[in-house]
Amino acid sequence: MSHPLSRLAQQGAPRLAALLAPALLLVLSPSARAEGSEGVGMGAAMPLWTLIPFVAILLAIAVLPLFAGHWWEHNKNKGIVAALCGVPVAAYMVMAHGSAGTHVLLEKAHEYVSFICLLGSLFIITGGIYIRGSLSGTPLLNTAILGIGAVIASFIGTTGASVLLIRPLLRANAPRVKKVHIVVFFIFIVSNCGGLLTPLGDPPLFLGFLKGVPFGWTFNLWKEWLLVNGALLVVFNVWDQQVFAKEERERPGSQLEEVQKHEPFKVEGGLNFLFLLGVVFAIYGSGSGLFNGGKPWPIGAQEALMVLCALGAWFTTNAQNRALNKFSWTPIVEVAVLFAGIFVCMAPALEILNAWGKGDRMIAGQGFGMTATWQYFWATGVLSSFLDNAPTYLTFAATAAGQAGIPVEGSTYLGDLLAKGDAAQALMMAISCGAVFMGANTYIGNGPNFMVKAIAEENGVKMPGFFGYMAYSIGILIPLFVIVTLAFFR
Repeated sequence: MSHPLSRLAQQGAPRLAALLAPALLLVLSPSARAEGSEGVGMGAAMPLWTLIPFVAILLAIAVLPLFAGHWWEHNKNKGIVAALCGVPVAAYMVMAHGSAGTHVLLEKAHEYVSFICLLGSLFIITGGIYIRGSLSGTPLLNTAILGIGAVIASFIGTTGASVLLIRPLLRANAPRVKKVHIVVFFIFIVSNCGGLLTPLGDPPLFLGFLKGVPFGWTFNLWKEWLLVNGALLVVFNVWDQQVFAKEERERPGSQLEEVQKHEPFKVEGGLNFLFLLGVVFAIYGSGSGLFNGGKPWPIGAQEALMVLCALGAWFTTNAQNRALNKFSWTPIVEVAVLFAGIFVCMAPALEILNAWGKGDRMIAGQGFGMTATWQYFWATGVLSSFLDNAPTYLTFAATAAGQAGIPVEGSTYLGDLLAKGDAAQALMMAISCGAVFMGANTYIGNGPNFMVKAIAEENGVKMPGFFGYMAYSIGILIPLFVIVTLAFFR
């Protein structure tokens, strides 16, 4: 349910405080004793039980919506789960590893703030763009909308593109009876696979950018992007043509004439596109060192510019646009609460896997055995499907860095990995594609998936359940990913 606009304005500051509070708590944590892991890397010394909170919070995200849906609806309860999992990890890191552990937590705090500033600014800015008019829900027009979404998802984010396009698409197809497949392919393409080309496109790639992946490096994945999205658009168009033709035969009257009844097309809130460009500039400029002699911008500058763009969009947008879009703070607060716990809990996992990849430790008596690109592609993808693709990406990227002998400290270790040559770049390509593409396999693989499902259901589309959706992804996506493996990751 959307809040009245006056309440939204009043609640804006408290909500922004809620987004930043978990990170600030980490920043303000008192320093602890400096002993703990001198002479041995933290990842080599950490016990495996430190992984339990990380697994627990990701399983909670996957399972609780299925078995305790009403309880899980409330962000307060999500906050309880995040705190129960995250606070013990933070306490362990500080008390057991002293200044080294505190340093890792401070790094995670900075990453978290950057992550939330990006998602929050895109969410607020696109929430003020209203596309008026129902358009025409023909297979050709639907395919065009999905194709546009596949392109812009890389530049305004899968979240931004999903919020921007799902409601116009639903209005265009309102007269049609069978439209579940339209929303499912929208999730496949716009909410996931389209966001592969820039760090703005999908949260995993943005986290990689924060760890040293150059802004333009992901453009190297254009062949993979073109194959997957092109194939999905072709399959969708054929599917939609068949469904549309069947409705034309079975329902009285002309379905083509029915879907072509529409209001005049108009985009309102166009000034927000300039603010979107401002966010793009903030990301590219900070990573490229524009106006700073080629050096990365000072900590906080990138985030401050994104927040300014969001505030500019908020105060210059006609309030009616957000009302028509049914804008609510709930989705972004949900992401902020859960990821506060995730960012803390994944710290031990990253350290342990990095040490395992370097050969500094054994896990269950086994050394690390993955070396091939296809192994990284599928391992990253499977975990991204059922857990969350952002921390999964970092986990396997840290492991690949460990294999190359690169520690996961600092903000450039993935850039150092890419500098190792073609083999290291191939591994990062596999990890990137696995995280982005296979986040589409389930509703929980990527943040926008559930958001699009909820919006569709608000508009009367009866979406399939968790396993019903997986029937689509297994039948359509998995064979396509096998082709991707044979083409790029053998």
